[in-house]
Amino acid sequence: MDLKTPVAKLNFIGTAYEKRLKKLEIKTIYDLIYHFPFRYEDYSQFTLIAQSTLDQPVCLQGEILAIQNIYTKNRKHLTKAVVADSSGQIEVVWFNQPFLSKTLKAGYRVNLAGKTELFNHQKVLLSPEYEILKDKETIHTGRIVPIYPETYGISSKWLRSRIAPLLKSAILQIEDFLPQDILQKYELLALEKALCQIHFPENLTLAKKARERLAFDELFLLQLANLKRRLEWQSFKLKTPFLINQDDVLQFISSLPFNLTQAQKRCIKEILGDLEKPTPMNRLLEGDVGSGKTVVAACAVFIAFKNGFQSAFMAPTEILAEQHFNNLNQILGLLGMKIVLLTGSKKPKNKDPFDLVVGTHALISKKSSFENLSLVVIDEQHRFGVEQRALLSEKGNTPHVLTMTATPIPRTLALTLYGDLDLSVLDEMPEGRLKVKTFVVPPQKRAAAYVWIEKQIRESNFKQQAFVICPFIEESESMQTVKAATVEFEKLQKTIFPGLLLGLLHGKLKSKEKNATLERFRQQKNHILVATPVVEVGIDVPSATIIVVEGADRFGLAQLHQLRGRVGRGKIQSYCFLFSESRSYHTIKRLKAMETENSGIKLAEIDLRLRGPGEIFGAKQHGIPSLKVAALNDLELIHKTKLAASEIFQKDPLLVQNPGISDKLNTTIVQIQQPN
Repeated sequence: MDLKTPVAKLNFIGTAYEKRLKKLEIKTIYDLIYHFPFRYEDYSQFTLIAQSTLDQPVCLQGEILAIQNIYTKNRKHLTKAVVADSSGQIEVVWFNQPFLSKTLKAGYRVNLAGKTELFNHQKVLLSPEYEILKDKETIHTGRIVPIYPETYGISSKWLRSRIAPLLKSAILQIEDFLPQDILQKYELLALEKALCQIHFPENLTLAKKARERLAFDELFLLQLANLKRRLEWQSFKLKTPFLINQDDVLQFISSLPFNLTQAQKRCIKEILGDLEKPTPMNRLLEGDVGSGKTVVAACAVFIAFKNGFQSAFMAPTEILAEQHFNNLNQILGLLGMKIVLLTGSKKPKNKDPFDLVVGTHALISKKSSFENLSLVVIDEQHRFGVEQRALLSEKGNTPHVLTMTATPIPRTLALTLYGDLDLSVLDEMPEGRLKVKTFVVPPQKRAAAYVWIEKQIRESNFKQQAFVICPFIEESESMQTVKAATVEFEKLQKTIFPGLLLGLLHGKLKSKEKNATLERFRQQKNHILVATPVVEVGIDVPSATIIVVEGADRFGLAQLHQLRGRVGRGKIQSYCFLFSESRSYHTIKRLKAMETENSGIKLAEIDLRLRGPGEIFGAKQHGIPSLKVAALNDLELIHKTKLAASEIFQKDPLLVQNPGISDKLNTTIVQIQQPN
């Protein structure tokens, strides 16, 4: 046996337990050892029975005087025991565990850990953890006890019983992959000690030190993987680097019906600088909704066209792909470029040569082909997996890659997640855009908000429209989410806005239905569009001036900011209403930040500080490392691991002198790496 051995090979783990463990993503002995506790109960100090107080966690040690099973009048099954120590005795009660009377016998000395509570008007120890005192070390009582993420049939006690013997067995054979000088410089525990102390710490200080070591490992490997991927990418050489003709750039800029912002000019300069190099570009373009990312990307596409190359522009949804197709046609079609659309439901009508193809996942299908693809633009890149991005890149001969995101990511986090990409940030909005007025609406003001919304639509002679966004119920859109949106749609249509026309848009609709619904909204045949957030990303309707977000507390601030970006696209003052039933002071305070802050980056920093990176990206998305211990808002540790990874990489970029690190990187980084 070794760490790669399936858990089913361990004693007392059969098929049933193997299936349950899979729900916790535990398949091998390694996974079991790396299934860490998320908190601890401190039962390290024993209390005399006479000194135990109600509703306080205690660990008692004593002798069982008597134990029996009892059936109550209500047919409940109780196991009652009387336990005594030098200070007195106490009754212990367990529910629905009749086997305990066979496990625990009168005369046994035991540890009991739990809370004393009132039961039938007397103080008892209710459903405590127990351990019979023998020669072995206790793991459930009389110490700091780990509490793990659990699932049905897999309790923390069960996990402790399986992990404890593993930590002492020869199976473990943990070799520390970090060099001694790194351990000393950053004052880190040895790996084997860290694993033992995170599961069964001698004290809480060592538990903290263990977490620091294991968190260091995760971020260090992530930083090292970024450096390695960057080196690999830079090792590719282009057959034909781009020639940047300033007249071509000026031709593109002068064709635009608006002036570029300084931020757009800066990002274009950075991108064109990459395109001139003999190595392929790998750059992330970050900017708020409406900051002008598409125009910046269009400039790069135009320069590719002028160099005789094709480009591909991939979007995560058909709606967004069509949006980009229409916008890019308006910008680049006038400059002589041929642009085609390729999605699951729309194919080019003929196979004539094209300069730019805009599409969805259909771009990476086996049927799609390119003559000389040299530039790939990927929008909302964290919505695509590594494999999908790689497949598109492989369609060309190591093409330039420009990935874009409207998800505001604090710079430190961006450089950690996407450290192999160069970063360009659009931190300025085009002139003339009015700030969207935002209000957090408590339940008692909901009715008044509805009245105001209808009045606004009617007084504009139905020229203004509104979105109503219903939150995800689960981690991604499901039939349950769709059902909730449908129920909200019917309630709004029948009881709130019976005199207005409403549409319903969600990801489970067929492509034709989505497009028809969206087209009705664009043509102002519907006054309000009820939608789930999975489809909002591509909707650009200048006459939409109001957005209502139901259950706003379910969203991160960065997500709310993106949703808010769906309105305020025209010259009319726009409004965002955040509906929440929450009465939590901290939740409302967090949402109130939306009323005063209009910078996506600053809102993302607030979320990162308060709630972690998951709230920036939404629930589990492609591109977010699956870290067990490290926190991506631990900026100090991120800085340390970046320094450590750079030290190693500068001396030994191929990791020849550090085979332990190389092996660890190859076996574990697959679980935490995502971006290009």
